[in-house]
Amino acid sequence: GNPKGIKTWEDLAKDGVKVITADPKTSGVARWNFLALWGSVIKTGGDDTKALDFTSKVYKNVPILTKDAREATDVFFKQGQGDALINYENEIILAGQKGEKPTYTIPEVNVSIDNPIAIVDKNVTKHGTKEVAEAFVKFLYTPEAQREFAKAGFRPVDATVAAEPEFAKKYPPVKTLFTAQDLGGWGEIQKKFFDDGAVFDKIQGSIKQ
Repeated sequence: GNPKGIKTWEDLAKDGVKVITADPKTSGVARWNFLALWGSVIKTGGDDTKALDFTSKVYKNVPILTKDAREATDVFFKQGQGDALINYENEIILAGQKGEKPTYTIPEVNVSIDNPIAIVDKNVTKHGTKEVAEAFVKFLYTPEAQREFAKAGFRPVDATVAAEPEFAKKYPPVKTLFTAQDLGGWGEIQKKFFDDGAVFDKIQGSIKQ
């Protein structure tokens, strides 16, 4: 259920709302969660000052920072802690496949989590696997592979597969979708937000005072 009627990022900053999310210092999903919160302000006309204020309010509502995405899911569903969970879309879909009955919202402003794939020339040359590695990469983008990703909780990048009725309903479009590159790319993001003494540490420091 959703007794507190949480539907937007802004709702997570309200008094009395407990938010479960992982720790950006130890978790990849937590960094995406942080960027989603920050970007929800920046991409709707706000500046860094407003983004800092909003993101700080949300983290003040976090009773526990878990080490990773799966632990966050367990804390929320199995231990019953928190009013809202911020997590990967595929984690929520997986919870549903495991018998949980999640009520979830996909905000109108959200971050696209892009997972790159690369072939390391030195390694494939050493093992003589360049041809099969390249074939595998190409296969991942075929409709057949994209359907399997979609069944497992990952949004297909193939537009034709995404438009198929089964997946169009499962993955509704996001009105404003931004990327890490829109926030300066990962080099800038790490330095600005997650290095020791950067924005996230300052937020945590202000909460503990």
